[in-house]
This record gives sequence, C-alpha cells and structure tokens, in this order.
Amino acid sequence: MGISERREREKTERKKTILSCAKELILLQGVEQVSMEDIARKAELSKATLYLYFSGKDVLFNEICEDSARVFLERFRPLLESGLSGIKALKGFWRGYVELFGSSDEMIIIFQVRNFLNSWQPIVTQEELSKSPHVAAILESMKTIIDQCKEEGIFDPELDSLLATRVLLSMFSAIIENAARMSRDGRKSPILVEEMRKAFQIILRGFAREGIDRSCLDIADA
Repeated sequence: MGISERREREKTERKKTILSCAKELILLQGVEQVSMEDIARKAELSKATLYLYFSGKDVLFNEICEDSARVFLERFRPLLESGLSGIKALKGFWRGYVELFGSSDEMIIIFQVRNFLNSWQPIVTQEELSKSPHVAAILESMKTIIDQCKEEGIFDPELDSLLATRVLLSMFSAIIENAARMSRDGRKSPILVEEMRKAFQIILRGFAREGIDRSCLDIADA
C-alpha cells in the first residue's frame, strides 16, 4: 500500500471515529449540549484537527443525520420492493417503526439532529431535503406508499401526497423528540406505543377517501 493510499484510509477511519464519538455524545448529553470541543476531546483530537474534517457543528451534524438516515432507509426500502398493497406496506412501515423505536438509537439521532438543525421549521422543508439525500429518500419512500394508497382507492385522490408525507414525518419527529429523554426500556412501554398508534391512526383516517370502510386502516394488528 502506497503512502497516499494509507493516508486516505487513515482519514476515512478518523472521520468514522469522529462521527461515532459525536453520536455517543448526542445520545448521552442531547444534541443541543454537544459542542465541537466535546467531540474533539472524545475523539482524542485537537479542535483544529476536527475542523479540518468538518467546518462546523451544523456540517458535522448533517452528516450524522445522513448516516443514520441511511441505516433507517435500508430497513424500510424492502417494503417498496415487496409487491405489497399500499396499505399493507404502510402497516409494515408502522410495524418496523415500532420495532426500531424500541431497539435502535438511529431514529433518536436522526430526529434529534433534524430538530436541532431546523428548530424554526417543524415541517420538513425542501431546503432541508436538498442538504440530506437520505432523509429525502425516506420521504420519497413514504410518499410512494401514500401514492399507492391513493391509486388503490384507500386515500382521498385529492390528498397532497408530499404534504401528507411531511406531516407524518413531522409527527414521528415530535414523538421521538420526547422519546429521546427515555431509556430504551422506557421507549418499549405499551402505553407509549399505544399513544403513538392512536396518533398515527387519526392521521391515516384523515387521509382516507370519503365513504371508505375505515376499518381497513386499523393498524392495531399490524
């Protein structure tokens, strides 16, 4: 291995270390409390060296959000390739969301960082999506499922799919903002999951086509 190749590998590994340390600190302290100095200390780097990799906290946090969103997306992409009906895919999304919510820190990181970077705007914006391709891909995946539900006559054909998707993502964001203060065991509380289900159910019924049997939207057994 040549010197230049070794240096590139070292840079890549150091960048991974920085991101990993930043994630640990976010989960431990909360995103607003974490400083570049904290991250540099955790990664055993000088602050100057840290700034060689990331020009600022916003840049670093955006990359963390992207990395966690990629993990999240890999979990849900198969729903779009399974041949399921739109409503079954949506119920599968809900089931996977609940499983990840109780067992993974990735969603906590995504939404904590997202809320920190966009505290002035609760609804996901186009500007945000342009900076975060993987977050945009999550949104597009959800929009595809909603479009499918419209085509199958489940949702109102006049429903604005993109706005509906942003509302759903923002709802999940608000829930996870509160859940970030809980332990993993606390996030598995049946009471909490039931409250989440009810909120999701209310939104889905608001999307439904007039006159449809809304029982098909029931996610209690998803």
